[in-house]
Amino acid sequence: MTSADLLVDAFGRVKENVHGAVEGLTAAELSEQLEPGANSIAWLIWHLTRVQDDHIADVAGLEQVWTAQGWAKRFDLVFDDAATGYGHQAADVAKLSGVSAELLLGYYDAVHAQTIEYVSVLVDADLPRIVDTRWDPPVTLGVRLISVVDDDIQHSGQAAFVRGVLLRRR
Repeated sequence: MTSADLLVDAFGRVKENVHGAVEGLTAAELSEQLEPGANSIAWLIWHLTRVQDDHIADVAGLEQVWTAQGWAKRFDLVFDDAATGYGHQAADVAKLSGVSAELLLGYYDAVHAQTIEYVSVLVDADLPRIVDTRWDPPVTLGVRLISVVDDDIQHSGQAAFVRGVLLRRR
């Protein structure tokens, strides 16, 4: 098994988690906040997808799927196209409402496809490349990719938890 194989597998597991958290829910359920200020499933999935899109496009030297494929226009959010959800407050989370499962998963799947296309051809020698010098120590490609996987797994797990609570309330 190569590093590329591991990354493809890891991102594949994220895809399973994302689909499992979203499929079959209504736009109202996806937007529901369990309590004021809590993250909704829609916001969690949008955010993890935006971060993955932003970070993968950056290290791959590509335009983000969000703008390149028109997803920003389809979502029609009040946020700037560069927004990924970092720094969002409770009021921002609430603005991501009325988003359908099809829209969320369509965007996620498009980002996933670009991610897999990129990581599937990486070799071990690619992973030590410095991709972000704003940190000390500077961030390597390998660390950035694992950071994205970790962020995705955490947020998809949070979305799955919220889904479980919502389904028990039905």
